[in-house]
Amino acid sequence: MAFALEETTIAKIQEAYKAGTLSCSTLVQGYLDRFAAYDQSGPKLNAIVALNPKALDEAQRLDEQFARDRRFAGPLHGIPVVVKDQAEMEGVPTSFGSAALVGYVPEADAAIITKLKEAGAVIIAKTTMPDFAASWFGYGSVHGDTRCPYSLERDSGGSSGGTGSAIAANFAAIGIGEDTGGSIRLPSSANNLVGLRVTPGLISRVGLSPLLVLQDTAGPMARTVTDAAILLDALVGYDPRDAYTTTFTIANHQGSYTRHLKSNALMGARVGVLKEGFGSDSDPDCSQVNEVIRAAIDAMSDAGAEIVEISLPSVSELIADTSLYISQSRYDLDTFLKSRPKLRYKSIEEIFKSGLYDKNLDLIPALVEMGPLNPWDDPDYYRKLARCAEFQRLLVDLIASNKLSGLCYPCCQVLSPSIEELRADRWTVLSYPTNTTIAAQSWLPSICLPAGFSQGGVPVGLEMIAPPYREGDLLGLGYAFEQHTHWRRPPTSCPEL
Repeated sequence: MAFALEETTIAKIQEAYKAGTLSCSTLVQGYLDRFAAYDQSGPKLNAIVALNPKALDEAQRLDEQFARDRRFAGPLHGIPVVVKDQAEMEGVPTSFGSAALVGYVPEADAAIITKLKEAGAVIIAKTTMPDFAASWFGYGSVHGDTRCPYSLERDSGGSSGGTGSAIAANFAAIGIGEDTGGSIRLPSSANNLVGLRVTPGLISRVGLSPLLVLQDTAGPMARTVTDAAILLDALVGYDPRDAYTTTFTIANHQGSYTRHLKSNALMGARVGVLKEGFGSDSDPDCSQVNEVIRAAIDAMSDAGAEIVEISLPSVSELIADTSLYISQSRYDLDTFLKSRPKLRYKSIEEIFKSGLYDKNLDLIPALVEMGPLNPWDDPDYYRKLARCAEFQRLLVDLIASNKLSGLCYPCCQVLSPSIEELRADRWTVLSYPTNTTIAAQSWLPSICLPAGFSQGGVPVGLEMIAPPYREGDLLGLGYAFEQHTHWRRPPTSCPEL
């Protein structure tokens, strides 16, 4: 049987390599051809911001090595990957989504780039992102709008919207996003993907531009839970350059994350449904999401899970009280900009004054006009930090006291908005009703899973959270849900794809 690039998996690619029916060079060229046909042409998804000029050379080297010794270079041997432009990559233009920084070419790889290469992956392109990842949406000053391949008039989600759109449209086998407040999970929800936010520090952030260091984490985005787990294996680890990676030591996870993937993991599991995670059924923006998520919860019950309704009435207050962007993001961004001598601008204020940012990003001016130069100059900073810890305790206590395997709710209370709505300020960064901040601001791991489609064919994601370091549990529950529902399917609303 001929190899099919569309909807392929890591296992299928490597099986074809072993069978001699596919070469890495052929596969990489196939993805490059799709970029040419569909990213800036055809549907113009606008998901790719820079190509790796060495991708075909790296693929050829892997082919020659495999032909010589019949052994894979690593667990991701010959797997084409796209990476959010938040990660520095030697020799590849990297702007972190900022028009002010176009032209910067790093001289060293980010930690995750190094890990991907060591695992045998081929990084074929960098993907679009909004300025410094400061948005729930996919638009930015470098590239304009990134479109959702399921509905071209809709936004692809942010801030890892380029990776979301690219993986959904089969531009690569797997992808890397980064999540501070929801930036992996929102585009995964918008693009019918699996997206995993890990406990902060499980993956090194060295070489990634920050938005809020306490919450920042890279992570996998994939079409299947299995591929997300395999990718996670390659990314995690202690890095002495990033003190937060002591998380990896504390987690003490043994073996591959794929060992958690059992199709009966929902059988007998108690899954909590957070009441406050749902918008009002009287609101048409929310009711379509509610309908899909309730059907997904019914599917979990059909798979053997016991569904338990859970309430945390103070969740909105806790989200507001634990938001640290205004308090800390300016400091974190300025520290990063000053650490890179080749960058033209050394502060977010300089960039703001230059006007070289997307004016729809309300967080950028808010950081400059309201954010302190140092977080400890904010009299509420330490109170907010204490509330973050309290938020985590409350959520984990709900899980423990109710003997739950995890909590779930809609990834976002509304469907992914149209680009027209965003440009008309229907939603702003500071007003968008995303639930992804629940896990982010309590420093918990979470996973977004394809949960179905609205009546108009718009993807909807189900989010699940678990206690710290329980990524394996989330992957196990997610795999069982995936195997029971099979909600992942390629885009059909765009004939060109």
